[in-house]
Amino acid sequence: MHKNPHNPRRYDDIIGLSRPVSQSHPPMPMSDRAAQFSPFAALTGYGDAIREEARLTDSQIELDENRKEELNQKLLLIQEQTGGAAKSRVPVRITYFRPDERKSGGSYLSLSGYVRRIDLYEGMLVMEDGERVAVRDIVEIEI
Repeated sequence: MHKNPHNPRRYDDIIGLSRPVSQSHPPMPMSDRAAQFSPFAALTGYGDAIREEARLTDSQIELDENRKEELNQKLLLIQEQTGGAAKSRVPVRITYFRPDERKSGGSYLSLSGYVRRIDLYEGMLVMEDGERVAVRDIVEIEI
């Protein structure tokens, strides 16, 4: 017997039947049953990759010779005050460029605190809190 798909009573013969119960498989717990309908991520990590690509970075500014000389003078002043017998705490505010670890460019950050020392061998300014800033990345020093 061919059933008419437009007939509103086409399921009358099965509509009242109970759900079949398997004799060999126990019923699935509701928690597992819900999990089968959870969202499916076909491209795992794709969303993270899109967010990473969209993240903006800045280009590092190339300082002119006058600006470099001004920074060198300030670094020498800091070196004199933190080194030798008359060590003193030098409060500074430093603006520096931090290269991005994942893509080209980076960001400009500011750091305030006291300078512990300048590591001439590694070219690092070492703060009292342990923060280290590469001297080549510094663009501004306020003493």
